[in-house]
Amino acid sequence: MQTVAIPPREELLRRATDLVPLIRDRAAAAEQNRRMDDEVVNALTETGILKMRVPVRYGGFESDTRSLVDVGIQLGRGDGAVGFTVALWWITSWIVGLFPDHVQDEVWGAGPDARVCGTLAPTGTATAVDGGILVTGRWAFNSGAAHSQWKMLSAVLGDAPVMALVPIKDIQVLDDWHTAGLRATGSVTMVAKDLFIPQERVIAIAPLMMQQYASKLNADRPIYQCPMIPAASASTIGKVAGLMMNAREAFFERIPGRGITYSGYTDQLTAPLTHHQVAEAELKIDEAVFHAYRLADLVDAKCAGRETWSVTERALARVAMGRVCRLAHDAIGIYNTASGGSSIFESVPIQRIERDMEAINLHALNHPNTNMELYGRVLCGLEPDSAYL
Repeated sequence: MQTVAIPPREELLRRATDLVPLIRDRAAAAEQNRRMDDEVVNALTETGILKMRVPVRYGGFESDTRSLVDVGIQLGRGDGAVGFTVALWWITSWIVGLFPDHVQDEVWGAGPDARVCGTLAPTGTATAVDGGILVTGRWAFNSGAAHSQWKMLSAVLGDAPVMALVPIKDIQVLDDWHTAGLRATGSVTMVAKDLFIPQERVIAIAPLMMQQYASKLNADRPIYQCPMIPAASASTIGKVAGLMMNAREAFFERIPGRGITYSGYTDQLTAPLTHHQVAEAELKIDEAVFHAYRLADLVDAKCAGRETWSVTERALARVAMGRVCRLAHDAIGIYNTASGGSSIFESVPIQRIERDMEAINLHALNHPNTNMELYGRVLCGLEPDSAYL
């Protein structure tokens, strides 16, 4: 195991906060280029932020989820697409840590800065062959693909979903990311036909959902004492709260000297309507931050105590993510509405922030309605109708 000087939470927070001006400066160009800015990725790498969920033995930090929320908030303050992509890399780094240890050696043997893109949706089909599987499929939404070295994919083998790791060079990448929001994530589609994947890089998803992980060396590490979905939700929830703060700052930066057109208000700051709008949005930010840190603290406490998760707690992790997304959607909508007609220009950040939040809200694991229904179903004593808990 490497000897790693793990920065304290406060230092990682400072590093992330210091990156906000650079991230904001490059956000518009990154959106036009439909991928993350190279200098921003380099800066994130140099600060160690991208290895916060990489095992210590490879030089990673194995950060707790409260640290991820702290840092994620700052990244979201900078740009929603950056916050989204970094959260994805944190999640996939954590999932790689569930694979057999020699597979982790393949990914991180040369250092902790290898990045993995991918999704959980099993949109491929697999056939067992000697020594592994042959996979054919099409996998959308691969955020950060342009800066990743590995692809995590899921496919159905027989009647069971499996997850596998392949080098990016072995799979076809389509330049098809032309979207209304989160453009700078570069979440392109990947395609394969009869792609051979060695059996050692294939694991069944069902045992993962029951916390039956293949890694021996990570088995006793605190961050791996958690179900996959709560770990993923806690990893990504901070950036949504940060995006709300991004909208707040963008709104107040433009408001001095602005009036409300076709009204008697020559200063928007003096209008009672504005007072109601900013108060309502601020309370929604407060609520979102509460849910984000409550989820992080729940995950960290149960990891530290190696406690079993109840079905209700698993569903709570889903609904916390959905609730923060609903609050963010509404708060950002308030700031966007209050920003006036001139805010539709591409040079004004609020329009990009609003579009990015709309895209985040549509993500299947984030969707407020889906997660609320699932949580209510469990509270009513019914079995969950989803394995993704």
